[in-house]
Amino acid sequence: MMIALALQGVTRSTATGRLEVGGVTFADPWFLAVIPVAALLLWRGREGRRQAGAHVPSMGPAASGTRSSLAWLPAALRITAVSLLAVALSRPLEGRVSTARETEGIDIALLLDRSSSMDQRARPGAPRRFDIVTEVIADFARRRMTDEEGARDSVGLFGFAGFADLLVPFTLDVEALTEVLDETDIETEQRLDGTAIGSALAQACEVLSQSEARSRVVVLLTDGEETIHVIEPMEAAEVASELGIRVYTVYAGPRVQLIQMPLGGARRVRADVGDLPRIAELTGGLFFHAENREELEAAYAAIEELERTPRSEERFAERYDLYPLLLGPALALLLLASFTGATVARRVP
Repeated sequence: MMIALALQGVTRSTATGRLEVGGVTFADPWFLAVIPVAALLLWRGREGRRQAGAHVPSMGPAASGTRSSLAWLPAALRITAVSLLAVALSRPLEGRVSTARETEGIDIALLLDRSSSMDQRARPGAPRRFDIVTEVIADFARRRMTDEEGARDSVGLFGFAGFADLLVPFTLDVEALTEVLDETDIETEQRLDGTAIGSALAQACEVLSQSEARSRVVVLLTDGEETIHVIEPMEAAEVASELGIRVYTVYAGPRVQLIQMPLGGARRVRADVGDLPRIAELTGGLFFHAENREELEAAYAAIEELERTPRSEERFAERYDLYPLLLGPALALLLLASFTGATVARRVP
C-alpha cells in the first residue's frame, strides 16, 4: 500500500485486475506464463554450454576454482531478470480502497403511560397490562439500539401519569434503559395519578428539538385519553409537526369496554381513543390499537419497519501500476549477468 501511495500521481491506473495473488492483481496475467518457459530455456542453454565446455581441453587451473563455482550465476541472473520483466508485462496493480460508511441512526422517544389504569389485567391471574407493555417496549428498544444491519438508534424513555418525567435521557446504552424499565412501575399515589398525554408529548418535543439527528420519532403509548389538560394533546402535536417530529400513537386496551350503569347492569361501548389518531395523522405517523400482547408486538414491529435507517456504504477504489518498480531491477540484473559472464563466471576453455 505504501508503494502504491508513493506512485500516486504518476502511475495511477484505470486498468482492471483479472487475477489476484497475495493482494496484488494483474491486468494481463497471461504474461506470467513466460516465466517457467524462459527459465527452462535459459537453464537448458546454460547446461548445453557447460557440457560443450566439458569436451574442450582446459588451458590450466583457470577452469577450476572460483570461476568454475560461479558458472551458474549469469543464467540465474538472466532467469530472474526475465521473470521480473514478465511480471512487469503482466501489469501488477495495487489498489487503495476507502469506504465511506453512514451509521447515523435516529432519535426515538418512548412515552410510557404509568397511570393506575395500566394495572388492569385481561383476566384474573393474567399479567398486568403495564408488565406486558414494558416487556414489549424493552424488546423494541433492544432491537433498535443494537441493530446490526441498520444504524443504531439513540432512545430516550419518558413516563407519564399526572405529570411527565424523563426517565432515561437519549442513550445508546441499552442495558441502562432496560434496567430503568424493569424498575419502573405505575403511579400509586392518587394525587399524582392521571393521564397527561399532552404534557408528555410536549416534553418529548422539547428534548428532541435539541437533537441533531436527521430523523426524530416519538412512540406514545397509553390506555386512556387526556385527563389533566395542562397542555392539550393536539397543541403538543402541532409543536411536533412544526419541528418535523413523527409521532406514532398506540392505544393499549380493549376495543370494547363494559360501562356500569347507575341503576345496575352494564353496557358495552367502544373504547374512546381520544386524540391519538389525529396526533398521528397530523405528524405523519400512524395510530395502532393493540388489545393484547400479539397486537402490541405487531404494532411495534410495524413502527420498526417503517423507521428503518440502513447503513449506506460507498467504496472508492484507486489502482496503481507497480511495473515501474520492476523494470529497473530487471535491467540491472541483465547488466550484472553480462558482467559476471564476462568476468568472475566466465568459462575459460
